[in-house]
Amino acid sequence: MRSLTREEARRRAEQLTVASYDVHLDLTGDDDTFGSTATVRFTSRGAQDTFVEVRPRKLRAVRLNGRELDPAELQEGRYPLRCDDGDNELVVDAVMGYRHDGEGLHRSTDPADGNPYTYAQTAMDAAPWIFGCFDQPDLKARFSLDVHTPTGWVAIGNGRAEQVEPGHWRMAQTKPLSTYLVTVVAGPYHVVTDRHDGIALGLSCRASLAPHLDKDAEELFTITTRCLDEYHRLFGIRYPFGDYHQAFVPEFNLGAMENPGCVTFRDPMVFSSRPTDSQRTQRATVMAHEMSHMWFGDLVTMRWWDDLWLNESFAEYMGYRVAHDVTAFTDSWVSKAFGRKYHGIAADQRPSTHPVAGNGAGTAAEALQYVDGITYVKGAAIVRQLNLALGDETFFAGLRAHFDRHRFGNAAMGDLIAAWEDAGAGDLGGWADAWLRTTGLDLLEVDRSGPVPVLTSQAPEAPTAREHTLTVVWPDQTSADGWTQKQLTVGISPAALPEAEGRPVLLDAADQTWARLGVDQLTLDALAGLLPGIGDPLLRGSVWNAVRDGLRNGRIDPDRALDLVAAALPHEDRDVAVGAIGALATDLLIDRLHPDPAAAAQRAHGAAAARLATAEPGSGLQLAAARLVVATAAEPTPLRDWLEGATLPEGLDLDVDLGWRILVRLATLGGVDRAELDRRFEDDPTSQARLGLVQALVALPDARAKEYGWSYFTGRTEASNYEIGAAGAGMWRRGQEDLTAPYVTRYFEEVAGTADLRSGWMLAEAAAHFYPRLALDPATLAAADRLLAHDGLDAGLRRTLTDQTDDLRRGWSALGGRVGPAR
Repeated sequence: MRSLTREEARRRAEQLTVASYDVHLDLTGDDDTFGSTATVRFTSRGAQDTFVEVRPRKLRAVRLNGRELDPAELQEGRYPLRCDDGDNELVVDAVMGYRHDGEGLHRSTDPADGNPYTYAQTAMDAAPWIFGCFDQPDLKARFSLDVHTPTGWVAIGNGRAEQVEPGHWRMAQTKPLSTYLVTVVAGPYHVVTDRHDGIALGLSCRASLAPHLDKDAEELFTITTRCLDEYHRLFGIRYPFGDYHQAFVPEFNLGAMENPGCVTFRDPMVFSSRPTDSQRTQRATVMAHEMSHMWFGDLVTMRWWDDLWLNESFAEYMGYRVAHDVTAFTDSWVSKAFGRKYHGIAADQRPSTHPVAGNGAGTAAEALQYVDGITYVKGAAIVRQLNLALGDETFFAGLRAHFDRHRFGNAAMGDLIAAWEDAGAGDLGGWADAWLRTTGLDLLEVDRSGPVPVLTSQAPEAPTAREHTLTVVWPDQTSADGWTQKQLTVGISPAALPEAEGRPVLLDAADQTWARLGVDQLTLDALAGLLPGIGDPLLRGSVWNAVRDGLRNGRIDPDRALDLVAAALPHEDRDVAVGAIGALATDLLIDRLHPDPAAAAQRAHGAAAARLATAEPGSGLQLAAARLVVATAAEPTPLRDWLEGATLPEGLDLDVDLGWRILVRLATLGGVDRAELDRRFEDDPTSQARLGLVQALVALPDARAKEYGWSYFTGRTEASNYEIGAAGAGMWRRGQEDLTAPYVTRYFEEVAGTADLRSGWMLAEAAAHFYPRLALDPATLAAADRLLAHDGLDAGLRRTLTDQTDDLRRGWSALGGRVGPAR
């Protein structure tokens, strides 16, 4: 299928103004298809040719201004039109296919009770899989939806839904929306309602999750109402889209999607097992993130996908800020420092790095590649920097002016910059060039080679005009809290630190800038002793990001990093930090970089067990430590005892999540067989258990298990998007290299062909899940490079393969290999 290009979108926007869509969906047919009729009213500037996008199983009819057109004219998802000058009415009548990859109208069956559920995901270019449309962000229109469902279903959409007769739902016409923001959620969903400040609120989930949603409904509504009030205060514009419903839907690819009036979330956020504190914090942050989109992205929308940062960078920043400021989850910035920031730091060092603004998306399909750590995490860090520099008064005055000028319309980067400058920010051109239009990130580190220590900034290539304002700290026994801090600005010229002579220095203590943080030798030597006594979790987050970066880039020895894990983990008081340090230990040290993985696992296991032993029973800290104990266990017997409840620590529940984590680890160790795995799933056949079952069956240490896992990748086993991810997670296991060795070659021979099985998000995701990430050797790198040299590789696949191969190359280089540079 062809994807719309930026130039095609520009020409069509110059020609057309779209007034409205009336969309009728019939979901009462079979489990494979549904009926779709879209009536589009639009104006054409002149009698010109254009096209409408539609991707049906069967195109039943096309009518333009009452004239019947030939359905056979449809080619590659486009139907050509010869418009009349002035007003036009187009009717597109089609049979559409349900999808099972989280795009279009996704349909799934809940294994817990056999109930079917559907929801629409129309971004980036998935709307034509549901209804005929002019599918681009800057052709906004009002939408009315009419939906026929089986009796007993509910239907929810962007406009308020009314059931006019059993199984017939009519949704109120919306304000002008981009096609990628249109949704409908239909099925036997469980719904909870509330009201706040004149706004009708709703929550929904699958029926099997109803008790868990009901348990958390008060918390979720409280987060919602507090965030609404804060956004009204900050933006000066009330929520403009009527009702505010939040639907937790199955097998959703992203964290959530900001459809006005009906935000969709992945339904693991309805916690059916006990969550850690950081999981609850992250849920609150995502809710605040999506709500901010009602202004950033929905009220004012980017003209084209190259300005995706106008949506996501702001929502990422506002989500953390507002969750911290007005909800009970005041650790949101700590959660970001430990759990999210390095995702962006790593992305900004890869060959696929791109500017935050002007990302280069030439087509709508390519825009999916920029839903990444740069657009979200780096962009949010830069927005936060600007807010700190300008202050709230100027920052939000510019935003309010921007919203007023472009309400229900579209805008570009220059429009927002102009609004800030008009509000008193001064000339922001240099800032935008340095931070938004330039790729890569600087390396900040202390240089002790001169007469006094200096803080330096090194650009990845040429000198940069970027300036960093940050706080540095060092231990000082004369200070009340044992530390001295100093705020510095560093750019091309270094900043002197004479006070830090002979003292370890920790950088960016308040997480204020966007840069790699180096660890000089004197500081590294002191870290094992310092980390247990650092009380500020934001500072600890910066330290661990520096350690992770140094390890990933061969600047910190794996044994030294393992020493830090062993020293700090038993004293860590945040569960998000235990998870992040545990991921460093398992993903980087044990799986990739440590020369003795078994010894590394033993030390990490001991540190996790020490943290578990002293954690408060029932706390998130205890749960995070227990998960790491399970992940690093080398013997099945203690895990088996936990599984049977014999030695499970007081305060831990053997719920679905913990139970299947234990079973996956037992499978990896050969401590459970297929019959027991199947039996345990049959005893509690939930969707969460189903994913655990798939991962465990693939993780078993025998050839049959690996061939079964591979069948998910090649499409021989039909599976949902989540099941494909679970199979990939079970495939590559340390200690099973002899079993997986044949699949390293097969991966590079077969991955290109998966473009015939999948598209969009899941094509790239499946390729990432099954990439042979443990095969750190020259032969793997050579195979990857040969594949990447081929023309015609799908763009999304190429991005994934480039990123995964860069990670592999860095790992090999960090181990002492010499296959290409590790930057």
